[in-house]
Amino acid sequence: MLQHGEATQVATPFDINTGVIFWTVVIFLILMAALWRFAWPSILKSVVERERRIQKQLEDAERLNAEAQQLLDEHKKTIAGARTEAQEMIAKAKAVAQKERELLLAKAREEYEALLARARKDIDAEKEKAILALRSEAVELSIAAAAKVIEANLDTEANRRLVTDYLATLDTEAKH
Repeated sequence: MLQHGEATQVATPFDINTGVIFWTVVIFLILMAALWRFAWPSILKSVVERERRIQKQLEDAERLNAEAQQLLDEHKKTIAGARTEAQEMIAKAKAVAQKERELLLAKAREEYEALLARARKDIDAEKEKAILALRSEAVELSIAAAAKVIEANLDTEANRRLVTDYLATLDTEAKH
């Protein structure tokens, strides 16, 4: 119990207690020595091992990056080769198509010329037939007209030959 007249001193956080400081420093030094002796080597070992692992991962990443870059370059070369090959194939196909087109046009032109020549030949043959038919008709009309004019019965075969010969001489004279 407190007696009357005695002053009690209340501890504040700013009071210095040398006994507590001494034991705090001693415990801190013992703890540091124990950590230095037992914990520090294992901590240092794990840090060094982690550093090695990270370094290995970086080297692996660089190696994989180089391989990926090499594969990318090979892929680009392959694509460029395929593109070039495709362009060559397209050019060859165009050349073949152009040759086929030219052949088909030449063949069509030949067929057209043959058809035109045949048509001209047919027209000439029909023209000759028509001329012969007209001559024959002219001979018949001439004989009929001559028979009426002279009113005599002439030998039709002899008259026919006479008129045909006359027309042939007219035709040869017209051609010269």
